[in-house]
Amino acid sequence: MGNPSGRPGPKRELRSGLKSGPKPGQKRGVPRKKQRVPWMAITIALAAASLISGTAGALLAVSLSSTPLLQSKLTAQEAAIFNQNGDGSIASGSNLSLPQLNRPVNILLLGTKVLTSDLDSEAETSKELGYHAMVNSFEGLSDAILLLRFDPRQQKLSLLSIPRDTRTNVPGFGEAKINEANLEGGPALAAQTVSDLLNGVGIDRYVRVNVQAIEKLIDALGGVEVYVPHDMKYQDDSQHLYINLKQGQQHLDGDKAMQFLRFRYDDKGDIGRVQRQQMLMRAFIEQALTPTSMTRLPKVLKIVRSHIDTNLSVEELFALVNFASRTQRSDVQMLMVPGSFSSPEEYQASFWLPDYEKLEQITTQYLGVSSLARRPNRQTYAGDTSLDEGLEGVGGDSRNYETSDYRADEDGLQVGRSRRNTDDAAGSDPMEYGPAALRISIQNSTGESIALSTALDQLSEEGYRSLFAQEDWSEVLPVTRIVAQKGDLEGAKAVRRSLGMGEVVVESVGDLDSDVTVLLGRDWLSEANRRSTSRDSLAE
Repeated sequence: MGNPSGRPGPKRELRSGLKSGPKPGQKRGVPRKKQRVPWMAITIALAAASLISGTAGALLAVSLSSTPLLQSKLTAQEAAIFNQNGDGSIASGSNLSLPQLNRPVNILLLGTKVLTSDLDSEAETSKELGYHAMVNSFEGLSDAILLLRFDPRQQKLSLLSIPRDTRTNVPGFGEAKINEANLEGGPALAAQTVSDLLNGVGIDRYVRVNVQAIEKLIDALGGVEVYVPHDMKYQDDSQHLYINLKQGQQHLDGDKAMQFLRFRYDDKGDIGRVQRQQMLMRAFIEQALTPTSMTRLPKVLKIVRSHIDTNLSVEELFALVNFASRTQRSDVQMLMVPGSFSSPEEYQASFWLPDYEKLEQITTQYLGVSSLARRPNRQTYAGDTSLDEGLEGVGGDSRNYETSDYRADEDGLQVGRSRRNTDDAAGSDPMEYGPAALRISIQNSTGESIALSTALDQLSEEGYRSLFAQEDWSEVLPVTRIVAQKGDLEGAKAVRRSLGMGEVVVESVGDLDSDVTVLLGRDWLSEANRRSTSRDSLAE
């Protein structure tokens, strides 16, 4: 358990084992009645104890101290930034059990990529190598910025991705891209900047990892299965960066996982990369962080220790991993700071401009921030006319369509229709209003147009007025997935009730121009075919 001051404390001594001897009230030398020994029960108990003590023993073998795994020294003022949510303690445990979280915890995760060209001291290295090599450093721009909330009270894990180009105030440096905070002031300034952006959310600890750490970590845990949504190919000889991934379900080792993360050469740019970060993170939590993988953690810790900088202690790190490994998929919620890209008329550089009104809803609902903590003088991002304009989709068509209108693609197939009542939807908050206010995108993974048309009809009958069909989802899904990509969990649940099926997830991999994305699976196709057959029978 960490000490309240947050400073490195003395190493704990091992607790003594159980003492032998008579129990209270039991006399020595009194013969007891002979009983049958339950050998089967003892065998099972010993096996369980062996597994538990083996895991705990492995933990103790690594470290028993609450000393943080710091590679950069924090001043007392900097350290204080990370102890605002409580007494400094976030975990507790005993010798024969894995540590447990004792309260909700917010962790700032910073992923850095530092090249020899980024450091003056490494300029000669670049010349000698002929390219810009990776450096085992954390003192650079943050390539990935995530805030994770581990909540043992609700048994939920919430993750908020912050696009690295987010325009915000960096204390002492003014308005800038948020990824500059780590470069200018390390983890403390990064934490302060993120806290200010997110309505004063308290940050308990930070973790900085570099590219090498992620690659080694994934390799150590056996890789992950990820669906690659489209072919990814890119080459940059100046960095020795070579990306070559094929569309489809793939088992990614560390190197291929990094290719998946670093690719951003599509129409979504940095936002697409944020979405891939979340896809990989979910796969990692579900596949690599399982209870059985806990015994591998000491080995993992040794492998990546030189590539991690954190003020977490080993005990706290194990408590977080233990919690994540036991969290159900439906209780892992992944969001992104809502907003839009800046235009060249607004800023010369490209920024992600936060939508502070929607961000406030997210911090209140998912990060435990009081609604009274709202920051003054914040406005919705410039040029927010999304509620007055049609959703942009296939072919860039943003017209509004009446309920009975259909649109065809070049092959003459129905690919979408948008139903919209701007009087109902304009200016409304989807988290507070009903179906008329929700903007819903639908993607068909089945390849059968009947699934799409039936879903549009069903949702229209249920009162939804803003529906839009996007291009088909390339991965065939067995179960329909209803994605609350902006955090509107209740809205997504309402859509599920309207369809009568589907898995509700909170993650930012859906269409970011809408409130809810429905990915139609084969379960819905079966329902659509059943309805079609029923109609045909009635017609006869």
